[in-house]
Amino acid sequence: MQKPIKTATGNSPSRRLSKAERRRQLLDTALLIVREENADSLTLGRLAVRAGVSKPVVYDHFATRSALLIELYKWIDTERVRAFREAMSRTARSPEETAQVLASAYIQCAADNTDEFHAVGAALAGSEEKAAVFQELLDNCVRMFVSVLEPHATLASAELERCCTGLVGAGEALAGALVRGRHAQDEVIETFAALIRGVLSPPE
Repeated sequence: MQKPIKTATGNSPSRRLSKAERRRQLLDTALLIVREENADSLTLGRLAVRAGVSKPVVYDHFATRSALLIELYKWIDTERVRAFREAMSRTARSPEETAQVLASAYIQCAADNTDEFHAVGAALAGSEEKAAVFQELLDNCVRMFVSVLEPHATLASAELERCCTGLVGAGEALAGALVRGRHAQDEVIETFAALIRGVLSPPE
């Protein structure tokens, strides 16, 4: 999926921001720290310095470093899923093209272990909350699959959702096999596209 391209908001520290604006500024800045330095450098104190605010301002939004990492992890994924969904909705595609584009974007994104999402995820390793957060993100991905495939599907809504749940699981497994070197990227993408096409054209 398309990765979010974020930059700092550039808001002057002297300007009073709403709570939502400040939270967005802090997440923007946290992403820059991960991108320009590394996830280990992302602490509440470091975030305050880079964002040009006092530590209490940061603590007002994120009580702990773990809470900050979790929110950033969720935010990065939500933004890239939203961007991909919007991009898919702007261009009319055939079912075959939709399956191919979705398969390619998902596999390349899921198999990319060099981006900020995976860096933050690695920093969360061992966190008790990570498993629950990861499931929440998978559920969000299922909803994205449903929204992208629904215009081309003949299945009832509940059945389509179940199929998309299976597709996301298959995508994760195929991406894992790609990362481990079990299969080539083109092979994995074509297999996933075939699975998606099978949902769009189920046997009668």
